[in-house]
Amino acid sequence: MSGRATRATAAVDRLKKRSGNNRYSMSRTGSGHYFLSEGAGEPPLCAALELDDFVAFVNGIAPAAPKRVSKLDVAFEKQLVKKAP
Repeated sequence: MSGRATRATAAVDRLKKRSGNNRYSMSRTGSGHYFLSEGAGEPPLCAALELDDFVAFVNGIAPAAPKRVSKLDVAFEKQLVKKAP
């Protein structure tokens, strides 16, 4: 599998996790463009897109998961603020 397909597949996998909808499906055209549908045989949710545009489209469908912050990260940020001139 090419790096291009892996990047697109990873974007769809992230979308499935964020949205909770495991039916999302990615397809690739003969010209190398990608499109997304809500399931196999369903109509496409977007026109056929180049890789970068496709990944941006998929990432924009569901909000990203909030970044986890540990107690140590919070304490470190407080120390940085105190030391700033």
